[in-house]
Amino acid sequence: MTNVRYPAVAGLFYPSHPDELIEMIEQCYLHKYGPKSMPVRGTYEKPIGLLCPHAGYVYSGPIQAHSYYELSKRVDPLEETTAVILGPNHTGLGSGVSVCNGIWRTPLGDVKCDEEFVEELWRKCEIIDLDETAHMNEHSIEVQLPFLKHLELLNIAKFKIVPICMMFQDYETSVEVGYFVAKVAKELGRRVVIIASSDLTHYEPQEVASKKDAIVIKDILEMDEKALYEDVINYNISMCGYGPVIAMLRAMKILGAKNSKLLAYATSGDITGDYSSVVGYASALVE
Repeated sequence: MTNVRYPAVAGLFYPSHPDELIEMIEQCYLHKYGPKSMPVRGTYEKPIGLLCPHAGYVYSGPIQAHSYYELSKRVDPLEETTAVILGPNHTGLGSGVSVCNGIWRTPLGDVKCDEEFVEELWRKCEIIDLDETAHMNEHSIEVQLPFLKHLELLNIAKFKIVPICMMFQDYETSVEVGYFVAKVAKELGRRVVIIASSDLTHYEPQEVASKKDAIVIKDILEMDEKALYEDVINYNISMCGYGPVIAMLRAMKILGAKNSKLLAYATSGDITGDYSSVVGYASALVE
């Protein structure tokens, strides 16, 4: 029997009604903080990595849209792409690092897991468990899926996913996850995009958050995952998904990536006008 993972934050982080959700995603693309353009058709040439925020779409959706705009130019509808989505575990449920198989339901339709990729990954990487519990109520992976489904509805791409939820984000764990993601992708010959789902500084004044975020953004642009880990610890940066970003960077370097580019940065204060306590959001492209 196929496992179905139902939406946990539809109606909270994004609209639960399909028409309203499509309208909101399109507004994110055209927003003043978004790419100001709808997705376009392109072709797949090589693996890419993305940093994407995962807050409610009203706050981080326009920044998130930058990553999916760049993704649209680097996939095609004729060949399936496996989206490996690495997200932090906010709930405290389940295993330290976990994948799951089956179907993820969204208001825009179902997304299937790449079952062969998932099986290879958890069997080969000792620190990854096959565990549905960690994924049940976790939003960091879920909020990426409507953007992927929207690209499918536009006939721009076809996706399967590999959802990886990380409670353990220490450096050794994160680089090992990245190593095995790249290893399995190469062994199976998959077309892949590796998405690291993370927000940056949480609930600090704008001037503090922007300075701290500049530090981790610099590390991401330099593709220096060790410096990223050390700076998060040493500067007490409340970036929730640094482990997924470290794993993405390590995997992309193994897959041949040479460059990293900041696509957009803003804070919740830029949306609400309240700069006293903000959350930082960035999108970046690694290729």
